[in-house]
Amino acid sequence: MSELEPLIADLALILICAGAMTLLFKRLKQPVVLGYIVAGFLASPNMPYMPSVTDLHGVHIWSEIGVIFLLFALGLEFSFRKILRMGAAPIIAACAIIAGMMLVGIFTGYAFGWKQMDCIYLGGMLAMSSTTIIFKAFDDMGLQQKRFAGLVLSVLIIEDILAIVLMVMLSTLAVSKEFEGTQMLMSILKLAFFLVLWFVVGIYLIPLFLRKAKSLMSNETLLITVLALCFGMVVIASSVGFSAAFGAFIMGSILAETVEAEKIEHLVSPVKDLFGAIFFVSVGMMVDVTLIAEYIVPILCIVAAIMLGQAILSTGGFLLAGQPLKTSMQCSFSLTQIGEFAFILATLGTSLGVTSDFLYPIVVAVSVITTFTTPYMIRLAEPAYGFVEHALPKHWRSKLESNVSEEDEEESAPAENAMISSVANDSKWRDYLKHTAVTVLIYSVLCMAVIALMLYFGEPLIASLLPQPWSAVVTALITITFAAPFLWALMLQGNNDKETMALWNSNRLYRAPLAAIKLLRIALGAALVSYVLGHTVHWIGVLGIFVVLAIIFNIVFSRRLRKQGDIMEKTFNDNLTQREQGENDPQE
Repeated sequence: MSELEPLIADLALILICAGAMTLLFKRLKQPVVLGYIVAGFLASPNMPYMPSVTDLHGVHIWSEIGVIFLLFALGLEFSFRKILRMGAAPIIAACAIIAGMMLVGIFTGYAFGWKQMDCIYLGGMLAMSSTTIIFKAFDDMGLQQKRFAGLVLSVLIIEDILAIVLMVMLSTLAVSKEFEGTQMLMSILKLAFFLVLWFVVGIYLIPLFLRKAKSLMSNETLLITVLALCFGMVVIASSVGFSAAFGAFIMGSILAETVEAEKIEHLVSPVKDLFGAIFFVSVGMMVDVTLIAEYIVPILCIVAAIMLGQAILSTGGFLLAGQPLKTSMQCSFSLTQIGEFAFILATLGTSLGVTSDFLYPIVVAVSVITTFTTPYMIRLAEPAYGFVEHALPKHWRSKLESNVSEEDEEESAPAENAMISSVANDSKWRDYLKHTAVTVLIYSVLCMAVIALMLYFGEPLIASLLPQPWSAVVTALITITFAAPFLWALMLQGNNDKETMALWNSNRLYRAPLAAIKLLRIALGAALVSYVLGHTVHWIGVLGIFVVLAIIFNIVFSRRLRKQGDIMEKTFNDNLTQREQGENDPQE
């Protein structure tokens, strides 16, 4: 008889422990995520009185797959459109929470006399709450549809995005011992570039593909297809420097805009539950009783700092974002834990050799303890709100409940008036500016993506087939041909529609800024064409200017490109709203 592979035996042990503990915790009416963590402790090598797993590396890989599925499911539940509907509140709250909790972590580290880099990295670990743990807690407690849960998930998504920037900043600080503003700015621009590119291309292509292949899509083929898309995006995100979980979330958010979103969510749910359970079990495996006993005082102090810091500072952040007191406290009490990002950051500090060896086991113990307390903190929010409500003076309570931000409006009005002219106060003018900014951003990213792909992949291939200068000319021609529809849209999309012409005719004061914006858009298109020619054929001077003007003239007056631009925009808008249209059709 062949010997059973250790990984299979480990999986059997993990599932047996997880099944027994979840049944027990269900019986005790406790969240099952806590049962998973207890199961992990029981199955770990740190528990000497029971069988333990032998292939920890394999379990770690499975747990990473669990994070991918949990974030993919989160994306399916919480699409980009839901984030946009939340407005600026999650952004304001997330920035306030991250800044406040980083200071809490830094001061806590200094209180124990730790070195500077330990304190800074501890601040980064405490700044990010756990998306997977909160999502699982909300799922177990049936709170996904609550308004505060949606706001919390919006903040967590923004925190995950900002976490990438924070990792770059801390890596730079570890290497150079000082912040480099240029590198930080480049990382932010890189993040924005890929977010726009993935979202636009995904919304344009994936719904079209699913509609074309609908007749071939059984439950089995649909599941395999969406998992292929998910892991394909995971590979792409990892290859450009982002986390695998972030790529999974992006693909889930794209698929959330399709009419098949609910069916996909139903099909993926069992797979997510399996690998998600392994992830939470793996968290429990990292509990080491001896290390917890050795560092019990710092662990308990950091746990207290997280709970008090999040309860107080996060409530203030949500109040600053315009939320009423009850919602703010429900949100802040949900964030009182650290999770997977803290592990990533602790590993980064260790690999760079800038943090002490004791920091990682402390963070693991804090994460496990705060994971245990998360469901109870969520339940504690309403009683705590009742206590605070009775303790506050009446006039404070009424202001916090209504949260009428009169001062904010008075402060934001001058800033807005300073950024735009008095003419731009008109709603139609603001709508035009917003639409133009989005159009320029999207099509600039698409043009740069086409140019980058051609120069990175196409140019070497063409150079291997043709001699110079013909290879350079062919590369420039193909690049501009593929980019031409996006260049036309960048320069002209929306310039001559009814709303723009009505704005032009309504007031002479509008005409100068409208004309300037049109010229700037054409100049941006010309700059991109100039870059392609300068990089490939190296045409400069009068000849280069003449060629650029000829190309721009042909693009601007091309009826074919105009038609393609209109079709692209209509297709994108239809794909973006198809789920809402599908939900409204039966009612009609």
